[in-house]
Amino acid sequence: MHQFMFSTLAAGTLLLAAAAFSVAQPPAKINPDAAALAKGNNAFAGNLYGQLSSKDGNLFFSPYSISNALAMTYAGAKGKTASDMAATLQFPFDENRLHAAFADMIKEINQPGKKRKYQLSVANRIWGQKDYGFLPNFLELSKTAYGAGLQELDFQKATEQSRKTINDWVAKETQDKIKDLLPEGSLANDTRMVLTNAIYFKANWAEAFNAKATKKEDFKVGADKKIKVDMMKQTEMMSLLQNDEFQLLEIPYEGRELSMLVLLPRKADGLAAVEKQLTADNLQEWVGKMKRYMVTLSLPKFKFTTEIKLKDTLTKMGMGLAFTEKADFSGMASREKLFIDAVIHKAFVAVDEKGTEAAAATAVTIRPTSAPVGQAATFRADHPFVFVIRDNRTGSVLFMGRVVNP
Repeated sequence: MHQFMFSTLAAGTLLLAAAAFSVAQPPAKINPDAAALAKGNNAFAGNLYGQLSSKDGNLFFSPYSISNALAMTYAGAKGKTASDMAATLQFPFDENRLHAAFADMIKEINQPGKKRKYQLSVANRIWGQKDYGFLPNFLELSKTAYGAGLQELDFQKATEQSRKTINDWVAKETQDKIKDLLPEGSLANDTRMVLTNAIYFKANWAEAFNAKATKKEDFKVGADKKIKVDMMKQTEMMSLLQNDEFQLLEIPYEGRELSMLVLLPRKADGLAAVEKQLTADNLQEWVGKMKRYMVTLSLPKFKFTTEIKLKDTLTKMGMGLAFTEKADFSGMASREKLFIDAVIHKAFVAVDEKGTEAAAATAVTIRPTSAPVGQAATFRADHPFVFVIRDNRTGSVLFMGRVVNP
């Protein structure tokens, strides 16, 4: 398994080390519990990336969205189901402190009322079977910590209409970038609850690429295979690390509160080797060595959507009990035993001359059991690379992925 682990200090599910990743701007101050939660979430995100990256092709997902949705679900877990989830998700302390820390993260990301040069929003919602009688404590915690109010639906008599209602909410919260999160047949007439998280991000580059400079050029999709892609061009002062194996570049967004980090192997077929080195300590050391260069940048335009069903992956990671009839979610309801039927994630990303747009959503369905200034450098991303989108103020990484074929 690839150990893709980022270090701590910030609010969000995957948070980069403040000392290492404050190239563009100093990180915001956050409380110690949020920092401790971030450290645990980083480890979970790294393990999840390692599992998902074992498959070929492009990859994009929001570890924040997945952790957020599963944390809401964890609020209703008890016994070994809860302890297995906590271990897999690498939560560092008890439930009261945990959910309060998530609340702080959500507040930091949304920052209501603040004028920003980018769009960034997170929303949660719980959808429950009408008149089912979910426990008041669970519903109150979900509302106060996650802003996830309960909306009653009739899964039993109006299954497809319920699915459409949830999908419409997700589409609205993600500016229509995530459509049909729940595919046909994903809900049943005995579905009791669906817990959803949606995140949306859009920002312009601090220095836009000149669209007239974009040209069709080769992109190496393998050691001996090339395709033609739209390659964007610009030359600007940027933070960069270079060694014999890879280059690590920071591309800031307008306002410089958010950035994209691009990790580019030197070899066209070197992605897997670089991924294996991505430990928290290594990454912190690499970013700490970044210097300012006048960079001649070539970056492909790309746009794609990733759909992931996480049941098998999360089972391999240690929380398989939650998906079986032996699961204990008695913190949600007492009238019958419940288990997680599915965890569905979908993410969208588009990168062009103006900037980046990204969105993701996660659904958990519940059913009953039966360098120095002035140096010059070239950064040509014409082969597979890893990228993350982060909040420089907090160090929070909201999205991550790789481009194998633009």
